Amino acid sequence: MDSNENSQPVPVKNTAMLLSLEEEKKKFLSEYPNFQLTSVLDELRKNDYPNLDQQGHTYLDFTGAGLYATSQVKKHHQLLQENVFGNPHSSNPTSLAMTKLVEKTRQTVLRFFNADPQEYVCIFTHNASGALKLVGESYPFSANSHYLLTYDNHNSVNGIREFARSRGAKINYIPVLLPDLQMDQKELRCQLAQKNPDAQSLFAYPAQSNFSGVQHSLEWINIAKEAGWDVLLDVAAYVPTNRLDLQQYHPDFVTLSFYKIFGYPTGVGLLLVRREALSKLHRPWFAGGTITVASVKGDRFYLHQGAEGFEDGTLNYLSLPAIEIGLNHISAIGNEMIHHRVVDLTGWLIKKLADIRHSNGRNLISIYGPASVENRGGTIAMNFYDPDGHFIDHLRVEARANLMGISLRTGCFCNPGDGEMALGLSADELTSCFAIKTNFEYQDFRSCLVEKSTGAVRVSLGLVSNFEDVYQMVKLAESLVDLKYTEI
Repeated sequence: MDSNENSQPVPVKNTAMLLSLEEEKKKFLSEYPNFQLTSVLDELRKNDYPNLDQQGHTYLDFTGAGLYATSQVKKHHQLLQENVFGNPHSSNPTSLAMTKLVEKTRQTVLRFFNADPQEYVCIFTHNASGALKLVGESYPFSANSHYLLTYDNHNSVNGIREFARSRGAKINYIPVLLPDLQMDQKELRCQLAQKNPDAQSLFAYPAQSNFSGVQHSLEWINIAKEAGWDVLLDVAAYVPTNRLDLQQYHPDFVTLSFYKIFGYPTGVGLLLVRREALSKLHRPWFAGGTITVASVKGDRFYLHQGAEGFEDGTLNYLSLPAIEIGLNHISAIGNEMIHHRVVDLTGWLIKKLADIRHSNGRNLISIYGPASVENRGGTIAMNFYDPDGHFIDHLRVEARANLMGISLRTGCFCNPGDGEMALGLSADELTSCFAIKTNFEYQDFRSCLVEKSTGAVRVSLGLVSNFEDVYQMVKLAESLVDLKYTEI
């Protein structure tokens, strides 16, 4: 896709070229004076994340995964080394010791999100996808139900549509609109008004798109609930750099993976559920750990009430204390400090990338989503174009980044709706591609749409990002100025 096809290239001198790191940082601090109030994060990076600079990493993939601090790992390992913990599904001493820590972690989670324990239940899962699957398989979809969701949902939210479809529910998507990839609010209001009052219906959207970084208003939670909808809020990309207050907003279902926030441990996700909404869910099966009694001869089973009825098998119990350690780590830093740092770095990076031009005047980069930090997080998706306006394969950009020690991410990031809108892929084009063969691999997709980009380059900032990181990203971009796509 040529994002610059209507522009008229004229020879220009690229005045946006970077100065030295020291000069650029001085200008940056002048433009963003409050950034210095977050200098404690530079000390934190030096002392608690030393491998980044010691090994020369420029880490720009915080939406892919947060980074863990050495102090987190040490505290967790010390806890394990000094104690004996058993499977919590028992009442022996080691099991009870573990049960106590599991319940303490639940309380810490609720406190972190300011969730009233009388209103919300904390359910641990393997990851955000596991939490979403629990909702999808258990939600009371019927032929009169609606499943309403936005284009820019993660695939694990999109996947719930297959549960809805199997029960005859209507499925509708709310488009996102170019150029900012904000949701079509007029269409959303129209769809919300069409709910069948006699059926349970679910509205799902991300607090922040993991593709474009767009942040949707949390006010839609209240608007949808007033219209009779249950609301599922995916906060996986949002909470690493933003505060979620569940005393102010009351979604019925909240899903996330903890490693996105603080890196360690992986393999633990979260489903926060309002107790009222939990009573609507009906599990399609039972498993070890979820039942109070099950009988083979009597052909009956009785599920636990509350969280345990949704936590299949044995929890990843030895990892759960690390969740409390991680949340305490973030709380000690402060969400607001992380947020302000990411906003300033994102604002500078967007401006610099958008200003880079080839000698003939064409823009090097097309950024998807808002052109400023308003209504966006620290996730920036983009594509690169050569002087003739031909897109540069994102895999070639990634390979170049790898040589510079930059960790970024390429592809569609499990967010096909945003990708298809941003990249200008029509329904007809996609249908024609999918008709080619039964088993469809990503390479088939790329081959079918050879004249268009089928992915993007994504950089994302987080709690220990610094100015040197974004400076390196701009240096990478400038290294592509005036190069033909075949030369990269």
